[in-house]
Amino acid sequence: MSRVSQAQAIENRRRAVAAASQLFRERGVNGISVADLMKSIGLTTGGFYKQFPSKEALIAEAAQAAFGDVDLLLASFDTSHGDHDTARAALVDYYLSADHRDQPGTGCPTAGFAGDMAREPAAGEVRETYAAGVQDFAAWMSTDTNDGLPLVATLVGAILLARATAGTELSEKILESTHTALTAPHGP
Repeated sequence: MSRVSQAQAIENRRRAVAAASQLFRERGVNGISVADLMKSIGLTTGGFYKQFPSKEALIAEAAQAAFGDVDLLLASFDTSHGDHDTARAALVDYYLSADHRDQPGTGCPTAGFAGDMAREPAAGEVRETYAAGVQDFAAWMSTDTNDGLPLVATLVGAILLARATAGTELSEKILESTHTALTAPHGP
């Protein structure tokens, strides 16, 4: 049996975290086994335990990576839309789209990990990683009059309900009515 080079081990870890980040958002952390995750990237379960002390350690790292992707997305919205208010409005448009609803694996980890985080122990690295990501997202969504938490809570609730009712008229109505409420002149 050949040994893996240090560079290859680093690449294998990166691939495992990226795959976990996507698959956990798609299927939930209990919806994907370590064996299935490693198979999805062409590696063995034994390779997992050379890289990670536990599945929980991978969950925390995958959530952190997913929120890192969000940071890049938010920065790109700021860059491409000029001012932050316009960027925030464009993010609301994107967030409440059928595209975002139908792509949970690459979608917002605030929504993608929400159900799993609600079942996590109150203390721990995974919960802390998630909470920090939610706080950062809310800070980006904040305005002069609020801290962004109501807007994030509304967006996440809407996308979760839209995903839960996907394939029905109600799903579309949830996206449309929430978008209307948030973009109305009296909205955030």
